[in-house]
Amino acid sequence: MADQLPLNIPGSPPTQREFDMSDPLPAPTPAPSAGEMWREVNGVSLFEVRVGRGNPVVVLHGGPGASHDYLRPGFDRLASDRQLVFYDQRGGGRSTVAREVPCDWREQVADLEALRVLWGQTQLTLCGYSWGGLLALLYALEHPTRVSRLALVSPAPSWRTARDDFERRFAERNLEKGLQAQRESIRTSDLRTTNPALFAQRIFELSVVPYFYRPANARALTPFRVVGRVQQEVWASLGIYDLRDRLAELKGIPTHVLHGEDDVIPIESARATASLLGASFTAVQHCGHVPFVEAPELFAAAIGGFLGA
Repeated sequence: MADQLPLNIPGSPPTQREFDMSDPLPAPTPAPSAGEMWREVNGVSLFEVRVGRGNPVVVLHGGPGASHDYLRPGFDRLASDRQLVFYDQRGGGRSTVAREVPCDWREQVADLEALRVLWGQTQLTLCGYSWGGLLALLYALEHPTRVSRLALVSPAPSWRTARDDFERRFAERNLEKGLQAQRESIRTSDLRTTNPALFAQRIFELSVVPYFYRPANARALTPFRVVGRVQQEVWASLGIYDLRDRLAELKGIPTHVLHGEDDVIPIESARATASLLGASFTAVQHCGHVPFVEAPELFAAAIGGFLGA
């Protein structure tokens, strides 16, 4: 497990008082999934889950190196009028691979194209969250005729310097004194031995607080892990990337971008990406990086309305 880290996700700096997470929130409970299966593509096994009925929408999770689990039950709101196709990307979640198996961005794009062929779909409707939004753009640039519609939720920046800005902002929030004090209090308590499951839950919640406008909402996010090796390999393979000069190539694809105003990923980067794509845009007030938790009704209405039935 030393190779795994909590996901790095983003919101605006809350006051120290707002770090109180003692108020109970409903535990996340993803709906049962009947459509669980394994897909063999490009020499790896990818775990897939289908939720709902209707026209398929492929949901791309964040990370890189995470799994689809933490998008549920929030994203399940979109399954009332369509079928959501989740899969754990190469190297993350249940799609584990040996350390020598490459997991860079080109492999991730190639896996999605191989899945499209396996599914027998001429075109894909893609809904990408965080890193998954950037993966959707990378796939569309490589296979523009294979994408019918793009929904980008809290997308990772489409150029490297904006990502650097995100990392700086995340570090500032992560090091806030009130948050550090809560982490130290948990670590030095006897909770690790008296209730290991609750200890792990609290540590997870405090690791993702910087992504939320209201820190208490971290309790409503389904816990997950990120495989550090995969995360590092994907970003290293992208290098000093900048997709802005090419985004106009995708203007023929209907696209919608939704982003929280208090996301640690600067909303300015999402606005710029939307403008270059000719996309419609929804800015979500009082919301960080996780709109399906902090603004579930608006998220479902905006993204569901764009995707159609």
